[in-house]
Amino acid sequence: MKFKSKHLKLLREIAKAIALSSLLIALLMVNSPALAATSEVLPVPLPEFKGKIGLTYKDSQPDFPQPITAPATAPNVLLVILDDVGFGQASTFGGPAKTPNLTRLAERGLRYNQFHTTALCSPTRAALLTGRNHHSVNTGVVEELATGYPGYTTILPKSAATVAEILRQNGYNTAAFGKWHNTPDFETSAAGPFDRWPTGLGFEYFYGFLGGDTNQWSPALVENTKRVDKPNKPDYHLTPDLVDHAIAWIRNQQSIAPEKPFFAYLATGATHAPHHAPKEWIDKYKGKFDQGWDKLREEIFARQKQLGVIPANAQLTPRPQELPAWDSLSAEQQKLYAHMAEVFAGFLGHTDYEIGRLIDAVAQLGELDNTLVIYVVGDNGASAEGGLTGSVNELKVFNDVPENLPQLLASYNDLGSPKTFNHFPAAWAWAVDSPFQWTKQIASHFGGTRNPLVISWGAGIKNQGSIRSQFHHVIDITPTILEVAGITAPKEVNGVKQQPIEGTSLVYTFNNPDTPSHRQTQYFEMFGNRAIYHEGWVAAARHGRLPWERTAKGDFDTDPWELYNIAEDFSEANNLAKENPDKLEKLQKLFLKEARKHQVLPLDDRTSERFDVKIRPSLTKGRTTFTYYPGTVGIPEGSAPNLKNRSFSITANVKIPENGAEGILLTQGGRFAGWSFFLEDGKPTYIYNYANTARYIIQSPEKLSPGKSILRFNFDYDGGVGAGGIGKLFINEQQVAEGRVEKTIAYRLALDETFDIGRDTGTPVVDSYQVPFAFTGNLQQVSLELK
Repeated sequence: MKFKSKHLKLLREIAKAIALSSLLIALLMVNSPALAATSEVLPVPLPEFKGKIGLTYKDSQPDFPQPITAPATAPNVLLVILDDVGFGQASTFGGPAKTPNLTRLAERGLRYNQFHTTALCSPTRAALLTGRNHHSVNTGVVEELATGYPGYTTILPKSAATVAEILRQNGYNTAAFGKWHNTPDFETSAAGPFDRWPTGLGFEYFYGFLGGDTNQWSPALVENTKRVDKPNKPDYHLTPDLVDHAIAWIRNQQSIAPEKPFFAYLATGATHAPHHAPKEWIDKYKGKFDQGWDKLREEIFARQKQLGVIPANAQLTPRPQELPAWDSLSAEQQKLYAHMAEVFAGFLGHTDYEIGRLIDAVAQLGELDNTLVIYVVGDNGASAEGGLTGSVNELKVFNDVPENLPQLLASYNDLGSPKTFNHFPAAWAWAVDSPFQWTKQIASHFGGTRNPLVISWGAGIKNQGSIRSQFHHVIDITPTILEVAGITAPKEVNGVKQQPIEGTSLVYTFNNPDTPSHRQTQYFEMFGNRAIYHEGWVAAARHGRLPWERTAKGDFDTDPWELYNIAEDFSEANNLAKENPDKLEKLQKLFLKEARKHQVLPLDDRTSERFDVKIRPSLTKGRTTFTYYPGTVGIPEGSAPNLKNRSFSITANVKIPENGAEGILLTQGGRFAGWSFFLEDGKPTYIYNYANTARYIIQSPEKLSPGKSILRFNFDYDGGVGAGGIGKLFINEQQVAEGRVEKTIAYRLALDETFDIGRDTGTPVVDSYQVPFAFTGNLQQVSLELK
């Protein structure tokens, strides 16, 4: 076909216009996160070779594949989440604990007062990092209570890639610090598998702990996939250590690759039990809680209104009848409980200070304005798991071991120190969840699920220091990060088709304070406590069991449902179920629809039964004999032989030098519950520590002679759950000692302490030795037989 010159000129003009439009679109995509184009398939395929291959390099043209780079305007991302902090605990939201660094971020960003979590640790973190509901990613409960139902295996599916994996494959450097709690309990040993550890889920570096909580003075630390000892520093505490590692990583990353954005995820162990804080921080709150929890809740409520973090017409919900009035307590109880609250406030104040150091470090690099800071103040409401009296050893609560007032008072001066594994009374949790009903675990009410959220992003947020009240959920954080980074949620990652992102980005709220919420529906469920939010209304059913109780009491068929119009009733103070039965029925049906859609069913209210490691896969399942060698340490309870509620024998082959030997042969647990088989002053010794309440000692009266010996400890169990038994010690098949262990731990021996051969990596089972108390002889092997 032939064209006249005027036609050719017209075609050139059209082509020029198309090119100009394409350039304009490209520029808009660079400057608008919502429009940026990234691959829907990860990893991004390598481009075709566009060079030239000749006979030799002289007549060839190279074309080196370029590395993947993040979108040009992608900012750094700092994601911070605290543990077990109520809506009304931080001063930034009206609480008694001073949080000036959180306030500093809020003043240069936004405070969200209708942001929600799942009511429990692992589920919130799974939802946070994947952008999907917790049951949708198989994490309907914490790792230690997993069952074989699809929504409850705690096995994060490959079809739900984490935000870290997506960012990493789009040019970010990624690292995680602190609490993880998203690896199945039965996969946390040195044998892995490691694909559900942080470094297998998108984080290039990890330093922290894998479990639900840890001793802040003596944590069970992991670096990448290796168990490591805590730094040998006087007055060591975990939170400063985590922040030190985060600062060092960010500085290194920015020094080496300043053009690459970073994604840093900091999840503190604070303020989950144990409430461990430096004494100088605890002392800052001396006398600040003497007024008691009823008065404190009123004070918080008043400050919340002054700050505007709750509406002027919000109502303060009453104390549940299950919790005692402060005035009903004795003077001794009031003194003790007030001090427990001082410890908790000091723990949060100390945490805020340390996070402030991290913020300062980013600012010193000149990167704070270029960093999207998302700060989730708690993964659920404050915890009532300490029960009505509080606890000096949380393992007693998990194992139904009672604590009386004299025992608690005896530890008064040790609260917050390495000598306790402490938790405050449930009523304090209710108080700092002001103005809402209930606490952690109670997903039916906002006391369990409403958490403060602060977002800061330099000039990306215009109306700094203001409040946002759109209804949102923790699943909305991942899509927020992706939109700001200009990255499309992929449809396929590492060969696996991806589940749809169920969250809704919050970016639309950044500079549009009055825009209606984009989230119209959200279900909640935990241990049978359930609720459904839809278009300004909430239907809620609290199941019978209280957070500090181990036995299910409710009946799913007869649980009473409540109805709230939260568009007008911010704190869920007015139950409208009787006035609006049709609305309630519609929401109940909607809950069931959402429950089926997201793998919530079957509803399960059990706790103690699900602590039993035998109900989950395990490297030990089906085995009755085990052999270990020196240097095998850090085996978590989910991967160790289960010696609870059964008979067993331990055999150690040793060679003793001429000058004698001492130290650990085999141990599990530590100061707050556990047992140890060791040599003390050359004498074979077995000690069982029953929740730091009683220690049963069976010891040989004679030292081992130099040379080879076979040591054996036999335990003949009485039968039942948590019962006792007879222990016998043998040297070279000759019995040398016998004793009775009156009681044993029934459900969970440790939360962070491990099973160690040849040395103790945690806290000592008895204070007559100091860790690591490594064996000084030649330990050849240790064998166990389960009977």
